Amino acid sequence: MSSADVFAEHLAVVTASLASLPTQVDAAAALIVERLRAGGKVLVCGNGGSAADAQHFAAELVGRFEAERPGLAAIALTTDSSALTAIANDHGYEQVFARQVRALARQGDVLVAISTSGGSPSVLRAAQAARELGCAVVGMTGLGGGALALACDLLLAVPTARVARVQEVHELCLHAMAGQIEAALLPVEGW
Repeated sequence: MSSADVFAEHLAVVTASLASLPTQVDAAAALIVERLRAGGKVLVCGNGGSAADAQHFAAELVGRFEAERPGLAAIALTTDSSALTAIANDHGYEQVFARQVRALARQGDVLVAISTSGGSPSVLRAAQAARELGCAVVGMTGLGGGALALACDLLLAVPTARVARVQEVHELCLHAMAGQIEAALLPVEGW
């Protein structure tokens, strides 16, 4: 595939996403704002490129997106190498995120579960654990949503199965959510 073909395919997927995703992105951002205002936190997980997206999103909430403001409560479940390797070794890789959700999440929190296929066992188990605890689950997937679609309160399913394009649109969605969350929570009294 030539570079021009990659750009054209990206544009086609973004255009198709524009028809279906903005409403879900707005709903996800509003849900996160509601939970943060109520004292909840955001937990984020995913594997591979989705792990990088999880860390990026958490960093934009804890640090900043575009505005100076106090940090927002967010944790990427992909960053603690000791926890990840110990849990994988002792309980199996499928439990690496679920075990952290059970330890860190509380009713009223939000889990953003990212899986381009919607079928990652570790992400699915995390979503199930979050639901059991009374957390909201925002799923981010590719075409169709896979099994993760059944474990989510809100699903952002990019209308393609091509992993690279799914990841690119996930970045757009995460940036849109970060901007909306930040705007909704500003101005902050005393800041």
